[in-house]
Amino acid sequence: MDKAASFTIGRVTGVHGLNGNLKVWSFAESIDTFCPGKNVLLKSEKALEGLGKSYTILKALAYKKGILLTLEGIDNRSLAEELIGKEILIDRNQLPEPEEDTWYWQDLLGLDVFDHQQGFIGKIIDIFPTGANDMLVIMDKTRETLVPMHKHFVESIDLEKKVIRTTLPPELLPDY
Repeated sequence: MDKAASFTIGRVTGVHGLNGNLKVWSFAESIDTFCPGKNVLLKSEKALEGLGKSYTILKALAYKKGILLTLEGIDNRSLAEELIGKEILIDRNQLPEPEEDTWYWQDLLGLDVFDHQQGFIGKIIDIFPTGANDMLVIMDKTRETLVPMHKHFVESIDLEKKVIRTTLPPELLPDY
């Protein structure tokens, strides 16, 4: 599975019961991303490209704030415990195209951000949910800027040119 053509959709956080069920922190908005029959790659975050093991999803259920996942070949607690901490990746071609005016986070990471007032303010290094809006973490050489992913602040996103254009109020702009 090519890292550029795949997305990290979750991380194994623990085990549940004796039959190999995995507790998963999902990065996906919908449990449908973990449909039975899909193939996923489990690997360590620091593993070299291509290292990891492929599994087929047998079952996925919503559980507390995450998902209980059953994978083919993981049928006991010992095997499941070996997977704790592993990232779960899926080939992009197994995911639906995002709806209009929505993007996969991974596609936004690394994009240059330009503000109408300030010009270049940095690159997106992280994104996190806040409940109301996702928050873009933008970093230049020395400063971090947080920008809500909202139409009042994010004017346009051009994935081909790898550019986001913003119109930020002065209180959100970094001091230069």
